[in-house]
Amino acid sequence: MPKTSRPRKGSLQFWPRKRAAKVLPSANWRPISAKSEGLLGFVAYKVAMATAIVKDTTDKSMTQNKQIALPVTILEVPSMKIFSVRFYKNNKPLTEIIVSNEKELKRKVRVPKEVKKLDNVPEGYDDIRVIAYSLPKQTSIKKIPDVIEIAIQADNKLEFVKNLIGKEISLADFVKSNLLDVRGLTKGKGTQGPVKRFGITLKVHKTEKGVRRPGSIGPWHPARVTFHVPMAGQLGYFSRLVYNLNVITSGKITESDINPKAGFKHYGKIKTSFIILKGSVPGPKKRQILLTPAFRPSKIQAKKKFEFLEVVQ
Repeated sequence: MPKTSRPRKGSLQFWPRKRAAKVLPSANWRPISAKSEGLLGFVAYKVAMATAIVKDTTDKSMTQNKQIALPVTILEVPSMKIFSVRFYKNNKPLTEIIVSNEKELKRKVRVPKEVKKLDNVPEGYDDIRVIAYSLPKQTSIKKIPDVIEIAIQADNKLEFVKNLIGKEISLADFVKSNLLDVRGLTKGKGTQGPVKRFGITLKVHKTEKGVRRPGSIGPWHPARVTFHVPMAGQLGYFSRLVYNLNVITSGKITESDINPKAGFKHYGKIKTSFIILKGSVPGPKKRQILLTPAFRPSKIQAKKKFEFLEVVQ
């Protein structure tokens, strides 16, 4: 007779299951900076999922030199600018110098009338990070920019930042790797019961105390309900990280137009740069996404190579 086994319902990896505090998730920059150089993050916006026809150029693949169809996610990536520069010592901020006061920022943060230059640099700092903001006014979705702290990795970080101040940073300045990690928020589904939230089994229809609820919420002692008992609550709008997504292609829409004739459904037409990633990305359309270089690339994903041919809606 086979062994009876019933694994518990719902992962305990994510707790508490509540709405995320920020639309753009934070990132632990230390492991990322150990394997990458330049600007270590970029803000993108989810356009749609589609099917891409590619030529598989992976060495020793079963479909080598053949055309295959892959599920992909299209992201629009407008340019970014630097709002301020933060100096750190022992992982604590020393000071922040604001270097931009454009009118778009007034919708999001307090902007001074005059900006400073990176002349009075504090002494004894050991790290520099930048507060960057996206330029969604270049797209067709909104005008308010998204602001996020991004780390940099360079031999001379101060000179690297000085060369970026006042300039628009494009996707071409960021994408240097074949693998990217994606951070974003999942679709919000509001308050849901334990069946949908944890995947517990429906009880038989003759149950007197409810079909869509757990049979027991715990023993008499300890006389409390523990946190891992499936209960109703918030589902979705959680911060999630997807590792090692292959970059199928990227570029400017003026050079390679992938827009449908009527635009993408519930999004419109891409007007700036775009990037196409293999697989899915969390969140609905128009959701803000943080792209970072892969800090733990797998050998299986790293060796995959595809030649982009076309997008099929």
